[in-house]
Amino acid sequence: MNQRKTELIIEGLSGLYPDAKAALLFEDAYQLLVAVILSAQCTDERVNKVTSELFKVASTPEEMVKIPQETLEKYIFSCGLYKTKAEHIISASKDIIDKFGGKVPSDLESLMTLAGVGRKTANVVYAVGFGGNAIAVDTHVFRVSARLGLSKGKNPLETEKALMKAIPEDRWSAMHHCLIWHGRKVCHSRNPECDKCGVKELCEYKDKKTKV
Repeated sequence: MNQRKTELIIEGLSGLYPDAKAALLFEDAYQLLVAVILSAQCTDERVNKVTSELFKVASTPEEMVKIPQETLEKYIFSCGLYKTKAEHIISASKDIIDKFGGKVPSDLESLMTLAGVGRKTANVVYAVGFGGNAIAVDTHVFRVSARLGLSKGKNPLETEKALMKAIPEDRWSAMHHCLIWHGRKVCHSRNPECDKCGVKELCEYKDKKTKV
């Protein structure tokens, strides 16, 4: 894709979603980390309901590691994958206490050393929690960027690298949110609402539901 077309897509999505931001509710970087871990294959709305109760009893790493895993699993059961997520939350909390003095590290490299924290989670915490420049590739970002032609990556890492190359660094985090919002509101996995799409003239999706 040529640079001008990329610029038009960035301008278009930015205009459609000027206030795009994370939908997860949190008060600090630790709460954000827990929420992002819980959000895997789960809606942000469900996560927010779960954390509103969970954070009443454990909102810090120190409080979290004192909860038996079975108890934590009961709190997060409705988020799905609750056993694995509980293990990751407890392991990451222990690492934060043991390696970083109880504070969530603010750099991407250190975040990725936390047990149970993958690249996508680290990118979100780095960008949203600490204002860093990063692009976290979830299913929405992967799908929408491919349909628009911003990336031809075959997996999240390839997509992340392609987007980092195509989009100016100071726009990475903002565009990450714009792509997510567009995926949620218009460019659905099934039955995308192409007629409602504000950037359909720029889209390369071969199965578009409208003529442009």
